[in-house]
Amino acid sequence: MTTKVFFLTFIPLFVAVDALGTVPLLLGFTKDMDFKEVKKIIRKSIFFAFLLGVSFILVGKAIFEFLSITTPDFMIAGGALLFILSIITLIGKEQYHAITKHLAAVPLATPLLIGPGVLSTLLILVDLYSWPIVIISFFANMVVAGIIFINADYIKQIFGEAFIEILSKIASLLLAAIGVMLFRKGVISIISDYFSR
Repeated sequence: MTTKVFFLTFIPLFVAVDALGTVPLLLGFTKDMDFKEVKKIIRKSIFFAFLLGVSFILVGKAIFEFLSITTPDFMIAGGALLFILSIITLIGKEQYHAITKHLAAVPLATPLLIGPGVLSTLLILVDLYSWPIVIISFFANMVVAGIIFINADYIKQIFGEAFIEILSKIASLLLAAIGVMLFRKGVISIISDYFSR
């Protein structure tokens, strides 16, 4: 594997994963937790995301074809899930803590780190390059995401609790907007596909 091929697979995945864009959401979800607990959640989320991604690289296309599932189907489901989670985080503390119980798996690992965009990118890259190269690039992306997430706590220390409180509410609204956007794109894709037949 050449350096060029590595970056040709790494960069699209880095853009699709968008770990930097997930930082405000991570800070919002973990604002009432200590750093040790946050690190544990981050490690789990990266592990779950990597496991899901590798599984999808190896058998994703076969599963999609077997179940007749399309990428727009995933976009609609992922968008609906994100929207529901954002509403719950805006409602209150009791519902909020119910989410953080399984935060590492949902929504951090999926659909935030591994959403429809990443799944689609993985499928495309596997078609263009060999699957071992894609797995290596995906692993590198998960390492980078983990480093970004671990250092996200410094933002909390610098700006303080008030900033994080405001940020968490803005992040929840952003999460809702992302959910609506994914849902909308999924519906549009299905409608476009239907009328193009």
